[in-house]
Amino acid sequence: MLTGPALSRFRKKLLAWFAEFQRDLPWRRTKDPYRIWLSEIMLQQTRVAAAIPYYKRFLERFPDAKTLAEAPEEEVLRLWAGLGYYSRARNLRKAARQIVAEHDSYFPDTLEKALALPGIGSYTAAAILSIAYGKKLAVLDGNVTRVIARLGAVRGDLRTDPRWDRLQKTADSLLAPHAPGDWNQAMMELGATLCIPRSPQCLLCPVGEFCQARKLGLTDVIPEKRSKRSTVKITLAALVLVDRQQRTLLLPPPKSGAKPAPPNDVAALLSRMWHFPTIQVQRDDAGELREFARGTIFSGQRFGWKPQALPKIRHAVTYRQITLLPFRLDIAGLPRVPHAKFLPLSDLSSVPVSNLTRKVARAAIQEDKSKLEEENRGHS
Repeated sequence: MLTGPALSRFRKKLLAWFAEFQRDLPWRRTKDPYRIWLSEIMLQQTRVAAAIPYYKRFLERFPDAKTLAEAPEEEVLRLWAGLGYYSRARNLRKAARQIVAEHDSYFPDTLEKALALPGIGSYTAAAILSIAYGKKLAVLDGNVTRVIARLGAVRGDLRTDPRWDRLQKTADSLLAPHAPGDWNQAMMELGATLCIPRSPQCLLCPVGEFCQARKLGLTDVIPEKRSKRSTVKITLAALVLVDRQQRTLLLPPPKSGAKPAPPNDVAALLSRMWHFPTIQVQRDDAGELREFARGTIFSGQRFGWKPQALPKIRHAVTYRQITLLPFRLDIAGLPRVPHAKFLPLSDLSSVPVSNLTRKVARAAIQEDKSKLEEENRGHS
């Protein structure tokens, strides 16, 4: 794509821009491979602004791989709760245990050993090893792919194997060998801040003179949009039991030794974390939920069934669109369910819960507030 003096000028301009305009991010203030590894995992499928507070809290509790390896999975998930894609947290802990057992608690400094860790792919390995250890490995993520595709006016689906391989070779050829860590971050920064998917800021681009897509007027159509997977619609119903002390009941996640759940399994949709009694429903949501409660939560016990329907909740998990129908049932005492937890409805933070479970809890709490406001209006 670029060679000789043009490549030298391209590298110089991009690195100078990065040195002056890079965002001040906490993981850029360190060369500690553990911290860089943590940031790279958190930034997968997560915006920078959302990741920063989690990154800081996580490091306060787990400052190194050994501390993380020794922690119970539930505690790791509790601190991750809200970031989503919880397999990242599970793999992070598994990798930490492997690092302690096989690498004397230090993140390995070779590509082969890094790729052998759970949750580490070629991009993540290249990012960590180049930034922390100065290894000459070029990253290729969504941001970098977009930059390279526009530089060379590459058309078509970039995720096909032949095009992806060519893009990786181009990334390798562009890499500044004397500063691989800064180079990779500069390429990612350019894609994240200026060479963005829509309405790229071409006038501010430090390397715009090298961009073929800009010269051809193709920056709005490169990269080409990928065909999306068909949306799957799922309807769930959840039961929020609330006793006189404003406690609620949560069911435990599946045992860690259980087989992976199918994609549309309720446990998978709830991120395999603590949750309200929840089922997938077809037609009679309240009736199906009642039968579920009769056979599980209240097995062998008598119970009254006058639940309060709460507002519908919309939630998206990748290609799945979830409509969740929550019901609140106020009862004198919570049923005894093996391994369940009784927690204050207003504070579920002592256990890891998914964003969907948080939404259900908020809906039930809002119902309390609405009743209180109605009572106050009645007395006034």
